[in-house]
This record gives sequence, C-alpha cells and structure tokens, in this order.
Amino acid sequence: MKEKIIGKRISTFRIIILGFFGVILLGTCVLMLPVSSVSRTGAPFGDALFTAVSAVCVTGLIVRDTASSWSGFGQAAILLMIQIGGLGVITAAASISLLSGRKISLMQRSLLQNSMSAPQVGGIVRMTGFIFRMAFLIEGAGAVLLMPLFIKRFGLQGIWMAVFHSVSAFCNAGFDVMGSRTGAFSSLTALSDSLPAILIICALIIIGGIGFLTWDDISDKKWHLKKYRMQSKVILSVTAVLILIPGLVFFFRDFSAYPLKERFCLSLFQAITPRTAGFNTADLNTMTGTGRSLTIFLMLIGGAPGSTAGGMKVTTLAVILANSAAVFHRRKNAQLFGRRIEDDIIRNAATLFTLYIALAVCGALFISAIENLPVDACLFETASAIGTVGLSLGITPGLGMVSRIILMFMMFLGRVGGLTLIYAALSGNITETSRPPVEKIAVG
Repeated sequence: MKEKIIGKRISTFRIIILGFFGVILLGTCVLMLPVSSVSRTGAPFGDALFTAVSAVCVTGLIVRDTASSWSGFGQAAILLMIQIGGLGVITAAASISLLSGRKISLMQRSLLQNSMSAPQVGGIVRMTGFIFRMAFLIEGAGAVLLMPLFIKRFGLQGIWMAVFHSVSAFCNAGFDVMGSRTGAFSSLTALSDSLPAILIICALIIIGGIGFLTWDDISDKKWHLKKYRMQSKVILSVTAVLILIPGLVFFFRDFSAYPLKERFCLSLFQAITPRTAGFNTADLNTMTGTGRSLTIFLMLIGGAPGSTAGGMKVTTLAVILANSAAVFHRRKNAQLFGRRIEDDIIRNAATLFTLYIALAVCGALFISAIENLPVDACLFETASAIGTVGLSLGITPGLGMVSRIILMFMMFLGRVGGLTLIYAALSGNITETSRPPVEKIAVG
C-alpha cells in the first residue's frame, strides 16, 4: 500500500511539470504571432520561448524589452502567463473548475496539495477558492492604488500600467512596461524617489511571497501569532530579518550618496525585490561588490513555499540554520519555535541548498566559458534565473542560444521546485529493503 501511495505521489510531480511545459509551449506559439509584436512580424522562436519560460516561471529575465517590443496583445498574453505561473498551473486550472461548478477529484486534490506545498489533502478545495479570491482582491487593490500615480505621470496609459505592475509585483515576476516611456530595460528606475509607489509595490511583493498557508493563518487567526503554524512563524520572522538587515546594509553601504528619502526608498526596495520580484529602481552595475554579493544571496533564498515566489525558500534556510544551531549546542534534534524538525526535512533542506548553489555556480562557469564574460556577472544572472528573480546586469539579451537554454532550465527548475523535478525524473517505488553497515567518516 505504501509503495502505491509513493508511486501516485511521484506521478503527480510529473503532471505538475507537464502542466508548466504545456503553458510555456502555448505561450511561445502566441508570442510568435505577428499580432503579439510591435513590428507585426512575429518574434523568433528563441525569443518567444525565452520570454514564455520567464513569464510562466515568474522570473522576469528578458531578451526583449516588454513595453517597446511586444504589442498590447503580446503584453496581455505575457500577463496571463505571469498570472498562471504565479498561482501555479494546477491551482489556476482548479480555480477555473471551481468557477464552472465542477467537482474536484481525489487525484486533482493530490495535485493541488503538492503544487501548494500543503500539509494535507483535507481542506484543499477550500484553500484553492481562498487563494483565488485573495489573489484577485490583492491585485485589484494594488492596481487601484497605483492608478493615480501612473495616470499622473503617463496619462490614460497609466491604467494598463497600474494593472500590469500590480499583477507582476504580486506574482513576483519582475516584468515591467516602462521601457517605451523611460528607456528600454529601465525597469522601475523612474519611480526610485516615489515613496507611495515603492511602498505599494513592496507590499504586493511581500504578500505574494509569504505563501498561501501564511495567508490562511493571517486570515483565520488574525493577530494571535502564537496560534499560527510553525511554518508561518518561520516564514514571517525570517522574511522580516531578510528585509531589515540587507536594508540597513544597502542604506549605509550602497546608497549613502543619495538624499534621505530616495536613499530609504532604494534601500527598502533593493532588500525586498531580490526575493524574488526582479524589479529594480537602481542601476545594479553601480552597486558595490558587497551589495551585489548580498543580492545574489537573497536571490538564491527566494520566498516562501507555496507562494508566487521562487528560490530555495526561506524555510530551507531556517531549517539549515536550526540544524547548525543544534550541532553547535550539541542537541540531538533541530528545533524551531519549540517544535522538533524531522530528519527527512533536514535532509531535503540540505539537498536543496546544495542543488541551488551547485547549479548556480556551474551554470555561471559554463556561461562564462561560452560567452567569455566575467564569472561574477554570469553568477548574478544564473542566481537570478534559478531564484526566478529577473534582476540582471544587462548581459542576458546578448547571450547565445546555449547560454539561454541554461538560463531557461534554471528558471524552470526554480519555479517547479528542485525536489519536484528530481522526483519526476527519478520516479519509482522505494526498493530498499536493507541497510548497509555503518562506518564512520570524519567531517570538519
């Protein structure tokens, strides 16, 4: 019975991956249509594929400026892919089924559980409806709040810009439509001194990145923090620390020459956007080595499991630190908020940490060798890709096809999850019936 359950679980991982593949291929075909591009000639397959992968994987790395290269139809197609990728292909499909009045089967519930990183199947349909309603409510509120700011600067086009940036920020995608007004690949640099815009977009990024289960705790238990799940407590506390400490570093190290208001806006935004929104309000090439290294670290960490964000996840970092603390204090078990962490979780966290670091470094070395570019610049791009961030030092548009394929693979892995991809590729029943003898090995 156990083997059948395991086999079924692994098959759901394959379905999740195929779902993402299907949306990417469909999006690629749409972006290749003449109506999708400003030139009305249609985009080459390579450009369309890269853009579709980046949109569905909510990354934001681009080889064409979104505003000046894609038509209104193309931008709408990209936004739809961002929405589907942000909520998750399975969650989006289930939400459509719920709206049409169809019942969700047991297999679909299992798929939803894995796609959301939910602890159990029970209540998953209610959770799906909650996610769907909250997502559109938050995105709508963000668009309404941004509209006056964008309309004041860009006229009636500001309505579309507010909607696009609200969805892109909430889904942690990093796509923008500022390029035709403020220069190609300019992202949100024109808003670097607009405190209201910065606060609204930062709030959307954080809400999208803390995860659906955390939303449920906040909605159900309000300010009674002690009643939250341990996972929600970890996500909120680690997120706060990863905003505060990097924000102070950027404030005193990278943006000290700016006026106080702009300095605060730049520091806050740069602390939040690497996990994993991908917008930028500052020229990343002018940042110090410390600032760029810290940004790479934040990009690899990412957001929360079961959220619109990518990366190895804040919970992975928390588990690794908790296990290190247990070793330092000679405790048998790692703990967080008075709860013991299972050994399987610790092994998964260590595996994910190793996988993300190894892939980012190896990818950077390959791209550096292929393109004859500095390794540190390539590492910034690969960390951005595998963390589904979208921040760039500007080298991605000039990369060759092999390098783009490396980045696309990393974006895909970063969105579907490293363990999901491994389980799908190595699916099979557990056959281990005995354990080999133990022999000690020295470490450290």
